[in-house]
Amino acid sequence: MEATWFSSSACFTGPLPLSLLGSQNLNQRSLSPLIGNQQLCSIGIKHKVTNFCTKAALRGNLEATGVPTSVPVRVAHELLQAGHKYLDVRTPEEFSAGHAPGAVNIPYMYRIGSGMTKNPHFLAEVLSHFRKEDEIIVGCLSGKRSMMAASDLLVAGFSCITDIAGGYATWTQSSLPTEL
Repeated sequence: MEATWFSSSACFTGPLPLSLLGSQNLNQRSLSPLIGNQQLCSIGIKHKVTNFCTKAALRGNLEATGVPTSVPVRVAHELLQAGHKYLDVRTPEEFSAGHAPGAVNIPYMYRIGSGMTKNPHFLAEVLSHFRKEDEIIVGCLSGKRSMMAASDLLVAGFSCITDIAGGYATWTQSSLPTEL
């Protein structure tokens, strides 16, 4: 499985064993056999030193696969601790029931009757809270809306967008911090 691990300084892209994706302790020792030219990033994960910036790597990932980079919730939590901003795209009702500390709520979709409809002002609302070069992790309840929102943000020119795989449901199941 190809994975992109990044910080504000550089990134590592390469094969990553599935066993590490569920690991609660991704660190220098666990990843060092996987990579050659290494440098410790701000969240404690080793990665290759590359000649391109994180923004280029993320844009390349979108162009190559058609989907944004997605990380497990524990990696997302480490990114949050390292200074990334958390964009929660769930509905206001879902958000008020609990969310990650410091998360900003901008719904990607609203409930209308028994269905959901896309927020027509989503990009404008995101631009009122974030800059296009901000490092942002995007989450929803299960990972579906956040993946769509992350794709829209990358297409709109946001350069450092990362989706949270599994969403808030997996975040709470992993006993990561929450607030009301």
